[in-house]
Amino acid sequence: MYNKLGPDTGYDCISNFAPADQLTNILDAINENGGLPKTILHSLNPGDDELIGTVLGCFQNCDAIGKIQQGSAWWFNDNKTGMEKQMTSLANLGLLGNFLGMLTDSRSFLSYSRHEYFRRIMCNLIGTWVENGEYPYDKENLTEIVKGISYNNAVRYFGFDL
Repeated sequence: MYNKLGPDTGYDCISNFAPADQLTNILDAINENGGLPKTILHSLNPGDDELIGTVLGCFQNCDAIGKIQQGSAWWFNDNKTGMEKQMTSLANLGLLGNFLGMLTDSRSFLSYSRHEYFRRIMCNLIGTWVENGEYPYDKENLTEIVKGISYNNAVRYFGFDL
């Protein structure tokens, strides 16, 4: 179909190539030659969540809270299962509370509904962990985590003056 219709026509597929060596090499080279800036790593492959989670942990420092981030579940991951899997991976390998949450494709007004969808999935996931005894029921802390992922972390990370 690509040959018939060309790019950006809905015939994408996931690749199983995970460029861990290349990713760590380029981040390390940038870090050694002037400092790695705040960086957000996105993947189109849900199989790369753990790879990204371990790579971003290698480059954190005191420059910024959550300096290197895994971007929100996007493209093939932009669904309930993909979002839950990614947030679970972030919680297992790092600190979910520093996550920047869902991004917006601001070219489309309808994409704003994704934030509401994302927040419901996030709250259900965290609530399930609490109900299962996997995370303590601490309303103040849970509120801070949810507000952070929904809004406050992005404001802090990008330095918005609101």
